[in-house]
Amino acid sequence: MKQILIRSGKSPFRVATPTEFVQQDLIGTNTGNLIFSDSAHKMLTTPDTEVTSNGIRTDHSAERAAEINERYDAFVVPLANAFRPSFQASLDRLSTLIEQLRIPVIVFGVGAQAPDDYDTEQLGPLADSVRRFARAVLERSASIGVRGELTASYLRDLGFHDVDIIGCPSMFLHGDRFPEIRATELTSSSRIALNLSPDAIPVGDISGIARHAWERYPDLTYYAQNLVDAELLLWGDTTPESGYDDPFPLQLSHALLQENKVRMPLDPATWIDELRGYDFAFGTRIHGNVAALLAGTPSVVLTHDSRTLELCRYFDIPHRPLAELSGDTDPRDLYEGADFSAMIKGHSERFERMVAFLDRNGLQNAYTHGDGGAAFDARLASLDLPPSMPVWDGEDDGQMRYRISRLRERITAADVKARERATKQAKETKDLRAKLTAAERRATDTAAQLDVVRQELAASRKQLAAVERRVTGIEKRVLVRLGPALRRRTRKSTSKD
Repeated sequence: MKQILIRSGKSPFRVATPTEFVQQDLIGTNTGNLIFSDSAHKMLTTPDTEVTSNGIRTDHSAERAAEINERYDAFVVPLANAFRPSFQASLDRLSTLIEQLRIPVIVFGVGAQAPDDYDTEQLGPLADSVRRFARAVLERSASIGVRGELTASYLRDLGFHDVDIIGCPSMFLHGDRFPEIRATELTSSSRIALNLSPDAIPVGDISGIARHAWERYPDLTYYAQNLVDAELLLWGDTTPESGYDDPFPLQLSHALLQENKVRMPLDPATWIDELRGYDFAFGTRIHGNVAALLAGTPSVVLTHDSRTLELCRYFDIPHRPLAELSGDTDPRDLYEGADFSAMIKGHSERFERMVAFLDRNGLQNAYTHGDGGAAFDARLASLDLPPSMPVWDGEDDGQMRYRISRLRERITAADVKARERATKQAKETKDLRAKLTAAERRATDTAAQLDVVRQELAASRKQLAAVERRVTGIEKRVLVRLGPALRRRTRKSTSKD
């Protein structure tokens, strides 16, 4: 059986608790990562292929590389917006690992992150790291799969032409089929799913759009996606007591959290299943909207950068530029202006491009070489996966032991660090005191030496004065003796003249 290692936060079949998600960061800081990694996992699972998750963190040691070479036949790396400055260190670690591998390495759906005008100037400092990564991958595969036209152009400008535009694996969770998008009529009683990105704040009034949406549609839920959101829902904070307020829902004092209208999805399967119960979804998160579309729920992306825009363009996902929307934008207007026909019509052709990419790189897929993912779906359905996390209300929700234990660990760790700092400071103080004592001793010795020198100098001056007196006396006696003779010579010389 062929063994494939895949880079993913966790296996789709691992049932993890909310606290495990938070403690181990199984989502790679953003739960949207699990949608495309789970889809890739399902796509590559065939009767002749077993897929194993490698985890999201990269162990680039020689020992790990040797183990991968020994145990696996291929290493598959689904990525999102990996070509961005904040991911450079991770990209370099990944390159270090890949350079040590002798097996094929296939990259799915990698993207470059730039503003929505596709200006890649800010990626200049990243060029060497991207070249190194692309070179390492293409030495072990036939091509690199990218998410859209911007990334393809960016890699070609860097000198790489074996590039296939395949979009994101998440849209192919059901293979060449795509769920029918339900038609609806939005009213004040409609259920709305909202998704937001903090980094979209500088682009448009996303906070205002969110506020107007929940004021008009009371049955609205904000689906957060970041690890910091999960930690907030699990732990809470003191902003309600401090009076701190922010228009973006990042604190417990925000009205959406106060009204328990925030959820944090953990597993794609339960996330998609929950979104089937909504009438409409919208927001700036590309995978938050993809999850809704995979549930058959109409959704519109508010694009704010290249990573969202190029996927929307490639898949014909309905979208609107966030910068062009006012704060009082009505979700009903977004829905009524959306056309899903091109997305549905072009899906099978885009799937064929994905299959061609897999074939080109020697990978079979479940849809043309297996059961279409039926066994995968059945196994997933048999699991008791956790629902999305709600806002903790302070009651015992089964996670109290974790909270208390985690607090104790943090306090203990803080105490240990404090003791280590105190020990270090005490040693430094002792060393400084020893240096000061030595300096004082040297100063005392120097002062004593200086007194001796001064005494020697005074004695030398006395001796010099005595010598000068003796010389003066000698000079006077010599003049007394020589005086008469000189006068006689002077008179003789005058008389001759």
